[in-house]
Amino acid sequence: MQRSGDLSGALGGVSEYVRTGFAEARDPDAVAKLATVLDPDQLELVILFVSPTADIHKVAAQAKRAFAPALVIGSTTAGELTNDGYTDDKIVAIGLPRAHFCAGVTLVPNLDDYEHQSLIGELIRSRHDIARQTPEWPSECAMLLVDGLTMHEDELTSHLALGVGPVPLFGGSAGDGDRFEETFVLHDGSAITNAAIIVQLRTRCQIEVFNSDHLLPTDDRMVVTGADPAHRIVHEINAEPAALEYARLLGKDPEQLTSFTFAAHPVVVRIGGQHHVRSIQKVEDNGDLVFFSAIDEGVVLTLAESTDMVTHLEGELAKLTERGQPDTIIAFDCIFRRMEAEQKQLKGQLSEVLSHYNVVGLSTYGEQINSRHVNQTLTGVAIYPPKED
Repeated sequence: MQRSGDLSGALGGVSEYVRTGFAEARDPDAVAKLATVLDPDQLELVILFVSPTADIHKVAAQAKRAFAPALVIGSTTAGELTNDGYTDDKIVAIGLPRAHFCAGVTLVPNLDDYEHQSLIGELIRSRHDIARQTPEWPSECAMLLVDGLTMHEDELTSHLALGVGPVPLFGGSAGDGDRFEETFVLHDGSAITNAAIIVQLRTRCQIEVFNSDHLLPTDDRMVVTGADPAHRIVHEINAEPAALEYARLLGKDPEQLTSFTFAAHPVVVRIGGQHHVRSIQKVEDNGDLVFFSAIDEGVVLTLAESTDMVTHLEGELAKLTERGQPDTIIAFDCIFRRMEAEQKQLKGQLSEVLSHYNVVGLSTYGEQINSRHVNQTLTGVAIYPPKED
């Protein structure tokens, strides 16, 4: 993909298969400029990743008009990924041309109250409808965008796995910068909280869904002995106040626990022979630890340590070129990876790698891969030209 010139403040990616555009979030004309770059008349679907510095309700309403007849979905972010790598205060637009993609979009408008059997049935019917429309197209995947503060991601992804069947699913939890106050998903002109969007895609292009992290478990283990699973809160670890015990194992002052500490010293759980990160969101005034994903009493947590982020990222993205050069990689990158990169002054080097491999996307409050909600990963889909091209 080649970067185009400056189009009145919006940069675009020139590609037959996936179109991308990036604009300043505070620019009142950002959506109109992005529509000029993407040429919506030829698009099946537009995906917007919107910085929380934008007026999200205004962006949603403008996008419905500007990108018609294409359907517009999206979410707010904890930072954006553009052709320059890690960026902030941007709107990222991704356009999927109908010549190469067919999409079915399902909205779950209230994650506190949805009938999961009905949702599963709707997804199964949607997949069959798309297959009937494009029987010769070889590739399928599903993408999830979900409110990043809802605390329903774990339950939701387990239900979605039954609905999408053998189709690989990837996704991300909407962000709110580093504020953790309110996150939105975008659907057909509206910005909605406590909601989720499932996109089922069928395409002429080759695709590869991926998930990776740069962490290795250590020998330091701890047991959750007191928790509130419904709110992802841990009261006690090893029968001691959670924050105090976590800090003790790190050899740190519990008064100095910050988001940077949690990013640099994550904990993992072993499920099905693999380790999955359980990122800590924050420490409460009473010493409780609030997590980004499911947690319960009796869970054994293992401290993890980072490998070299730059070398690991280069290696993981290089694997995606083994079948050919991806046209575009759409990625969901955990906010704690970004925080760790900033703390270690690696953001520039990582941005160069992301840019080299045409990665676009957002920083998230969590990622989803198949039936699991995970943290501190890079998750997404690599999109390649069709075989005949």
